[in-house]
Amino acid sequence: MNKLVRELLPFGSLLLVIAVLSLWQPESFLTADNFLNVLRRSSVYGIMAVGMTFVIISGGIDLSVGSLLALCGMCAAGVMVGLGGPTPSPEVRALGTAAGLLTGAVGGFVSGALVAKLNIQPFIATLGTMSLYRGIALVMHDGQPINVPTYRYLGEGACFGVPVSVLLFLAVIAAAAAVLKFTRFGRYTYAIGSNVEAAHHAGVRIDRNLIAIYTLGGLLTGLGAVIAMSRTVSAQPTAGVGAELDVIAAVVIGGASLSGGRGTVTGTIVGALLISFLRNGCTLLGISTNAQLIVIGVVIVMAVAIDQFTRRTAGDAL
Repeated sequence: MNKLVRELLPFGSLLLVIAVLSLWQPESFLTADNFLNVLRRSSVYGIMAVGMTFVIISGGIDLSVGSLLALCGMCAAGVMVGLGGPTPSPEVRALGTAAGLLTGAVGGFVSGALVAKLNIQPFIATLGTMSLYRGIALVMHDGQPINVPTYRYLGEGACFGVPVSVLLFLAVIAAAAAVLKFTRFGRYTYAIGSNVEAAHHAGVRIDRNLIAIYTLGGLLTGLGAVIAMSRTVSAQPTAGVGAELDVIAAVVIGGASLSGGRGTVTGTIVGALLISFLRNGCTLLGISTNAQLIVIGVVIVMAVAIDQFTRRTAGDAL
């Protein structure tokens, strides 16, 4: 399978899903409201998936994003309610939003430090932080949600008819794509994932860049958390359970290799939209949430199988 076919496969799959659902449920699926709803729902996990793209390209993985999502939301809501009561002022809400973003960056920094400085395998390191962050989120408010009824703009607001969350999603996509393609940090991310030893001998500061990569992933998780919190006007300590499945799946379905060194932001977005449209279609067809997990699982297995096949084919060609 050549490179062009591999890159177009996720996009072709997305178009196929949209075409099938359009023919099957035209009245409920082919509407502007439904498409905006899919984009709005894609924004949280899509933003997180952009951060995961950097992590996976570097040859790592982050299993803690779901737990970190909950922790960021709890910290943001805790600051808002703690400083401003049940109806915090706009200034306090802004401060709480900053607290959520900072919590995400710190969480990503911790995971990156464990990987880069202590040489712990990313799977093990982030498995530990997944439990750590979830535990802190549950302990913070005795396992109870924190309601912030006035915090609605990021989740429900719109600008020129486009949801604010979708605009933030687009801004993150554009910025991340530019960073990966045009900056030294982006080139180093690919180099570390392709061959860490070669990158080290070429003068790349492996530890510093890995920490920066995981910190970026955490920051974007924090952004996703405040959008999710704004959508439900509350922070839930159980939020994001299983989110790592959809986030990692979006990156892999989009063509990134779990072995590192390959992946694009565009592919990740296609993967995120594919999952969102699959879930949307399943819901419109009356398929239960539990059954939807089977569909997503099959798609993930197929994506990984294709990745392994192409790598093996490339190896045989050499």
